[in-house]
Amino acid sequence: MNLHIKNMVCNRCKMVVKAELEKLGFNPISVELGEVSLANTISADDKIRIAKKLNQFGFELLEDRKTQIAEQIKTTIINLVHYTKEPLKFNLSSYLSEQIKLEYTQLSAIFSEVEHQTIEKYFIAQKIEKAKEMLTYGELTLSEIAYQLNYSSVAHLSSQFKKVLGITPSAYKNQAFDKRKTLDEI
Repeated sequence: MNLHIKNMVCNRCKMVVKAELEKLGFNPISVELGEVSLANTISADDKIRIAKKLNQFGFELLEDRKTQIAEQIKTTIINLVHYTKEPLKFNLSSYLSEQIKLEYTQLSAIFSEVEHQTIEKYFIAQKIEKAKEMLTYGELTLSEIAYQLNYSSVAHLSSQFKKVLGITPSAYKNQAFDKRKTLDEI
C-alpha cells in the first residue's frame, strides 16, 4: 500500500517519516519524497493515527488523487532542481510526463487547479531558490550557476531572479542576510 505525504522535501523529512512510522509499528518498505510504501494495507483507524502523528511534524497525508498528482509534480521538480548533480539540460514537460506517466496537459491542468499557479512558475521559483543557495555559498560564479540551472545566459538568470525577488543576483549576494525559504514554503 502506498501513502502519499505532503511537505516531504528533503532526506531529513524521509528519515523523520520513516522513524515515526516505525514508532507506530509500521515498517515501510520504502520511503521516498512524497510517498511511502507499506507491505500491507492499513485500516482507516491506522490512517488516522498516521495522519495525526505526521501532522505534528508538518506533514499531511494526501487522499485526493489530484492533490497526490500535484504533490508528485512538486516532488519531482524539487528532486530535479535541488538534488540532481548534473546541469538541468532537459525538456520539463517531457520529463514530468515520463516520470509521472500522464500527459503533460493533464499534469498542467491538475497542478494549476490544486496549486493555483502554473508548473512553469513553480519550476522557476525552485530554480531561483537554488540560485539563492548557490549564491549564498559563493562557490560558483553567476555564469556557472546559470549553466547549472539551464539558463541560456547570465542575463536570462538575472532577469528571472529580479522578476521573482525584485533584486538582482549581485544585489542578493551583497546583502548581509539570507532570505532563503524552506522548500515547502515555495
